[in-house]
Amino acid sequence: MDFDDQLRRYFGTADLSAIHPEAFAVGTERMRVDFGLEANGGRRFALWTLMHSLGVAPDLDVAFKTEAERNVARDFMDLFDRANDSPD
Repeated sequence: MDFDDQLRRYFGTADLSAIHPEAFAVGTERMRVDFGLEANGGRRFALWTLMHSLGVAPDLDVAFKTEAERNVARDFMDLFDRANDSPD
């Protein structure tokens, strides 16, 4: 899953600053539905990471069935936070 492709799929643009609040709400709702329906673990995790980066991901205990999956998600969250806290 390419990040820009996913943004275009759910929001109609790859430019986050161009997404209107209404389009953001509709796109994130579509993501939640797709996440709930996705059976492939890899695609499901990739979609969750996109949702996390946008601040709309479900809680880990809701999103993932096993502790192992939740631990992988926690690792991603730590890496994501460190990357966003780093000075450029």
